[in-house]
Amino acid sequence: MAGAEGGVCDTGPVTQPESESGPAPGSPSAPPSALPSSSADGVSDGASGSVSDGAPETPPNPPPRTPWRTALLIAIALAVVAIDIVTKALVAANIALGENIRILGGAVYLTQIRNAGAAFNMATGMTWLLAIIAVAVVVFIIRMAPKLRSTPWAVCLGLILGGALGNLIDRIFRAPGVMQGHVVDFVSLFGPDAKYFPAFNAADSAISIGGVLLVLLAITGFDFDGTRHRGRRGRDG
Repeated sequence: MAGAEGGVCDTGPVTQPESESGPAPGSPSAPPSALPSSSADGVSDGASGSVSDGAPETPPNPPPRTPWRTALLIAIALAVVAIDIVTKALVAANIALGENIRILGGAVYLTQIRNAGAAFNMATGMTWLLAIIAVAVVVFIIRMAPKLRSTPWAVCLGLILGGALGNLIDRIFRAPGVMQGHVVDFVSLFGPDAKYFPAFNAADSAISIGGVLLVLLAITGFDFDGTRHRGRRGRDG
C-alpha cells in the first residue's frame, strides 16, 4: 500500500515489444543472419559472375613429347641420305662429266655437274662457308629433335636434315678437299647442262621440299609444340 501511495514503482527499463518482422535493422542485437539475404547473394553472384566472365580462356595443352616423332625425323633423314648417296654414286659411275642423257621427251636431262656452291648452284666459290652452315643446321635440328611435339614439323625437319647431311658428305669427302668438296648435281630440267634451270640432286630436292612445307606450316598456324596459334586467336576474338 505504501508503494502504491508514494508513487510509481521502478520496475526496470521499459522495452518495446519486437514486431513480427523481427528486430529493427539498427538494433545492436540484430544477428548477422538478419541481413537481407538477397543483398548478400547479389554480392556473391556479382563477384562470381565477374570472375567467370572476365577470366581468360585457357589455351589447349600441347601434345606430349613422344619419342616416335624424333624417330620419324631420324628415319626420314636417313632415307634421304641413303637415296642421295646411291644416286650420286650411280651418276659418278655411269655418266661422264658434261654428258647429258635425254629422258621424258627432253623435259629432264641426266647429267653430271660438280657444284662448288649451294643448292641450285648458288653461292659458288664459298664452299667452306657453306659447309660450316650445313654443320650448324645439322647440329641445330638434332638439338631440336627431342623437343618435337608436331608430326608435320618432324617430317619437314627430317627432309631438311637429310638434305643437309647428304650435301655435307660431299663437302667432306669429295675433291678438291675436306670442307671444300664439290657436290654432285645430276638433274637438269628443260634442257642439257642446266641451261634453263640450275641442276640439282636428291639432297637439294629434300631441302627445298622441307623448306616449302615449313613455310606452309607457319602460314596455316601449326607451331613446333603441336598447337595452332591462329585457331586460338580466332576463338579469343
